[in-house]
Amino acid sequence: MRVERWTLAAGEAEPLAARARELTAAGADVRDAVAAIVADVRARGDAALDAYVERFDATGGAPLRVAPSELDAAAAALRSDVRAGLEVAMANVAAVAGASLGDDAELRLPQGQRIRVRELPVRRAGIYVPGGRAPYPSTVVMGAVTARVAGVEEICVCAPGAHPVILAACALCGLDEVYRMGGAHAVAALAYGTSRVPRVDVIAGPGNLYVQEAKRLVSGDVGIDGFLGPSDVLVLAAAGAEPELVALDLLAQAEHGEGTIVAAVSAERALLDAVAERLEAETEAVAVLVDAPSLDEGLAFAEAFAPEHLELVGERAEALAGRVRRAGCVFVGATGGTAFGDYVAGSNHSLPTGGAARFASSLSVRHFRRRMAEVHIGAAAPALARAGAPIARAEGFTVHAASMEARQNGTPR
Repeated sequence: MRVERWTLAAGEAEPLAARARELTAAGADVRDAVAAIVADVRARGDAALDAYVERFDATGGAPLRVAPSELDAAAAALRSDVRAGLEVAMANVAAVAGASLGDDAELRLPQGQRIRVRELPVRRAGIYVPGGRAPYPSTVVMGAVTARVAGVEEICVCAPGAHPVILAACALCGLDEVYRMGGAHAVAALAYGTSRVPRVDVIAGPGNLYVQEAKRLVSGDVGIDGFLGPSDVLVLAAAGAEPELVALDLLAQAEHGEGTIVAAVSAERALLDAVAERLEAETEAVAVLVDAPSLDEGLAFAEAFAPEHLELVGERAEALAGRVRRAGCVFVGATGGTAFGDYVAGSNHSLPTGGAARFASSLSVRHFRRRMAEVHIGAAAPALARAGAPIARAEGFTVHAASMEARQNGTPR
């Protein structure tokens, strides 16, 4: 592992965090290539999709959509300990997702109109499950269970490679619409539909740069959970933190491969020295160790970096949890390894990356639901017309004004 050792000076958190982000900035601009693929699938549908699936997905001629019998067979062949772990993950993710659901609200305003604010699920969602470096059944759980709890009627999965453990996870989650495809062409098929792949309302899930760029490109036509790029973790460690555990958590996140950045920040120089000695594994990740003048400055660096995962380790660091505002997910305490969140803690592992935790959230039921107002004007029409018509005329919309004024005489409900 490549280890960078930096010293944080007071008040320099922002520029140093920006420097850390630049270490793993994506070098290749894939925008033009992705745009061409998406436009081709949108224009030619299945003909283009089949060409890209044959070129990129290596399905061996198997049907695009996985048969329910194949899903059932994969579930039956799943190792019992893997099945038990997935069932724990499914239950915990469902519990956390369910806690985020809101109730409809109804109110009556002074003019007499009644407004009912309704929260509704989208009808159809697509979950993208990466399959390049390794199969990720946990991503099936994170996406499908959350969408199911949100009330989505139809959930489909794109699984490049259609690995048996992914198919088994789909079966356990009650999904029978699974497609052997990945990449930008899969995102385009989900966004715009083909004769064999019905279009969806929301696309969620991580993936490589091509997948994320495709999601960004189609986001004007379909909902997405965000740009979920290379992973990162930052450990803010205080006195009492165990260097072996800190290093182990950095190495664990480094398993995500190219583009991953892992960091540890501490005012305890000896602690970081011990962590540096332990980081000997050969990975594609970059490790940044930052000597901070104080825990407060360390927290400022963490806030500027806005990590996907933030670990607070050591009593004084753990006490800062309530002050954290910019992180995808916060893990508090020596036992709070990020790996628990990747699988079974119940929090979602689809998190904002690349510093997007400044403004974005983890995957939740909110990504699969929308709010809609149901308006009952009733007897409030005259008062509202008197208020609204002058505004409409000021904007030059005379027919808007006429539409409201036509109801002034008590038009029936």
